[in-house]
Amino acid sequence: MKLTSIKELEDLRAQILADKDPDKPCITICGGTGCHASGCENVISAFKQGLETEGVSDRIDIRVTGCHGFCERGPIVIIFPQGIFYQKVAPEDAKEIINETVVNGKILDRLLYIDPITDEKKIHESDIPFYQKQKRMVLENNTLVDPTNIMDYLGVGGYSALAKVVNGMTPESVIEEINKSGLRGRGGGGFPTGRKWESTRNAAGDIKYVICNADEGDPGAYMDRSILEGDPHSVIEGMIIGAFAIGSSDGYIYVRNEYPLAVANLTIAIEQAREHGLLGKNILGSRFDFDISINRGGGAFVCGESTALMASLEGMPGEPRAKYIHTSEKGLWDRPSNLNNVETWANVPLIINKGADWYSSIGTQSSKGTKVFSLVGKINNTGLVEVPMGMTLREIIYDIGGGIPDDKEFKAVQTGGPSGGCIPEALLDLPVDYEQLTEAGSMMGSGGMIVMDEDTCMVDVARYFTNFLQEESCGKCVPCREGLLRMGEILTDITEGRGTMEQLSLIEDLSELLKDASLCALGTTAANPVMSTLKYFRNEYIAHIKDHKCPAGVCKELITYGIDPDKCTGCGACMKNCPSGAITGEKKQPHVLDTGKCIKCQICYDVCKFDAVTKE
Repeated sequence: MKLTSIKELEDLRAQILADKDPDKPCITICGGTGCHASGCENVISAFKQGLETEGVSDRIDIRVTGCHGFCERGPIVIIFPQGIFYQKVAPEDAKEIINETVVNGKILDRLLYIDPITDEKKIHESDIPFYQKQKRMVLENNTLVDPTNIMDYLGVGGYSALAKVVNGMTPESVIEEINKSGLRGRGGGGFPTGRKWESTRNAAGDIKYVICNADEGDPGAYMDRSILEGDPHSVIEGMIIGAFAIGSSDGYIYVRNEYPLAVANLTIAIEQAREHGLLGKNILGSRFDFDISINRGGGAFVCGESTALMASLEGMPGEPRAKYIHTSEKGLWDRPSNLNNVETWANVPLIINKGADWYSSIGTQSSKGTKVFSLVGKINNTGLVEVPMGMTLREIIYDIGGGIPDDKEFKAVQTGGPSGGCIPEALLDLPVDYEQLTEAGSMMGSGGMIVMDEDTCMVDVARYFTNFLQEESCGKCVPCREGLLRMGEILTDITEGRGTMEQLSLIEDLSELLKDASLCALGTTAANPVMSTLKYFRNEYIAHIKDHKCPAGVCKELITYGIDPDKCTGCGACMKNCPSGAITGEKKQPHVLDTGKCIKCQICYDVCKFDAVTKE
């Protein structure tokens, strides 16, 4: 059905709501990539088959949604209208849930979340500590809509912001509202969104482009992927509103090729938006034309940078260019172009619908709204979280994330992806906003948050991310190409016991060079992992260099294994599993480890049940 007016859109929405029975049971299953990894496809099939077998498919709905966020507990199933939250659901649970919970109203205690502190069973999502401090605005629809069904999106108010814009707002008033809201780009730089739109609108030229950056390349980050998978229409609606404000008729979504589910759901959403007259010619009878194309990126991290992304869209190598020419004036094909990331676009309909004053009341003075983070690493509650700007790191890691597994000590959290800094325990009460993180030597980035515990070597962390960035550098500018290579070599020397104190001075000089002279943001921020670990964990560098010891016991070349004769029972487990024959001994007698033959594989340490293998 092609909608040719705002009235037709409103009538369709009214019909959707009228046809909806709020009391009809609905089994909602998380269908995000995280739950796919936990086997949700088999769970979905089991529920569909169970409904047919039990003869209740006409009385009970089933809805597959996007990511619910609590990836640690997937597959997640929520039973509506009661809102019963089940976690770690297996295919064999489906029939029992249908018969006992949906039909008879009985709650299955074994599938409920149990609070590890109070041992209380939690029935509803809102009762679970992981969700209690979150403010889910961008992610709200992920538990409510089927991303492949535009009717679900319309039923929760979808495209009402677009209708409001084309029904009396001017491009200038839209930009004014975005400016007033304080929305800043969620892709990393935090540039004011309204100012960017205004610059592109005012740039000379009849043809202008609107682009969505979905080339999410940070290790451990999956915020944009989950939004595209679970609520693609919010991004599409945001882009249409942005195009109206800027004066664009052509849009592109540049998405990672490694995101097949996001691409599939986005493709369906775009096709459905076209079928309903929300994309294409004369949108809702407004004489405004706009359409969107999907382009898949090849997985180059540097293509997250705006000019490199645009070069890739043009079919050229993904290399950045100097910033003295702004993309708002000469971007894609040298025409004015506006680039925002997925999360930024998804915020736009919220602002238009609820108002700039509402949006700006959330967050801090300089950082408004919420931010979605992927909380990963050494954390009990791995998942996707959305919190108001200004929440402290401690609240995110301990109140939402549930703290560190196995009662280990927290050591650091890296924010901002590979180019972000590592923040120590002393700064856990730091409010999370753009300025505070930058001042601490890190950055907001796109929202990756990697937690590290006492078993993490901070020198090795700096080495890992430096090597990652060196491999992902396009190599166009000398400071980044040669500087990262040399920094990686120095860090390798330090982790392998060849480091010198003079090298610390050299690596600090190289860091300043990268920051001041690199061509793009990849290079200018690439030294953050090194500079922040040197600032907060310098003692670990000195231990590696002067004492030839890795305090965390991670750097292989600096570890010496041995066997404590007072603890060794002579069980033979270490000797049987040693690949180099470095361990000898008689049965039930203390064994001996020959350090000359030891290849430091750590197998003996892992298999010993008596803590007899030492690691120094």
